[in-house]
Amino acid sequence: MRPRGFVIAATGLAAEARVAARSARVTAVAGGGDEIRLKALLERAVDEGARGIISFGIAGGLRPGIVSGTCVMGTSVIFDGHSYSTDATWTERLSKFLPGAELGPISGCRTPVAEPYAKRALFEATGAVAVDMESHVVADVANNRGLPFAVLRVIADTAAQRLPPAAIAGLKPDGTPDIIAVLKSLGRDPGQTWDLIHVAIAARRAMANLFRCHSLLGPGLGFADLG
Repeated sequence: MRPRGFVIAATGLAAEARVAARSARVTAVAGGGDEIRLKALLERAVDEGARGIISFGIAGGLRPGIVSGTCVMGTSVIFDGHSYSTDATWTERLSKFLPGAELGPISGCRTPVAEPYAKRALFEATGAVAVDMESHVVADVANNRGLPFAVLRVIADTAAQRLPPAAIAGLKPDGTPDIIAVLKSLGRDPGQTWDLIHVAIAARRAMANLFRCHSLLGPGLGFADLG
C-alpha cells in the first residue's frame, strides 16, 4: 500500500515515469499512448489516496519558434472543444521553481501530431504552446474526482519538425521502447532515417532538461498540500 497523500505523475513513456518517481511523495504511471490504460491507472491511484495529478514528460511543440528543450507549464488544457484550467496555486509554485519556463495552454490529442502542417493547424485552432497525449486524460480525471492538476512538459520535437512513422511505432503499451517495431518501420521506409535521428536527438535533449526540472521541484513535484 502507498502512503496516503501523494501526487500522481501521469506520463506516456516509462522513462518519464522513472524520472518523476525519483521525487518523494510521487507515484508515476505510464500510459504508453493509450488513454484508456492511462485513465484506469489514474483512477486506481486516486482511490489509493492521491491529492493531485500532474501531467509530466516531453511534448511536441506547436508555437512557432519554441525550441527543443524548452520547459512548458500549462495554464489550461484544450481538448475536443473544451478548456480545463490547471490549478493556479500549483502552477504558480512551479513557476517560482522554474522561472525561465514558458506558460500557456496545452493541447491534448488522442494520436500523435506528426506533420508540421498538422501542428500549424492545431496551433491556429487552439493557440496552444505544446501538445501531448496525456494532459487531457489528467484534466478529465482530476475534474471528475475533484482534484487539482498541473502540467509540466518539455518540448522535444518542434513545430517545424516531422515525427517519422518509426518514432510513432516505437512504443510498447507499457511505455517502454519497441525496438523491433522501429526496425520494421525503417525496413519498410529507410528514407525516414534522418528524421528519426533528429527526433532522437531532440528527445534526448528534452529528457535531460526534464530531469533538470524535476531536480528543482522537490517532494511532490511542486505540490504543497500533501498532509
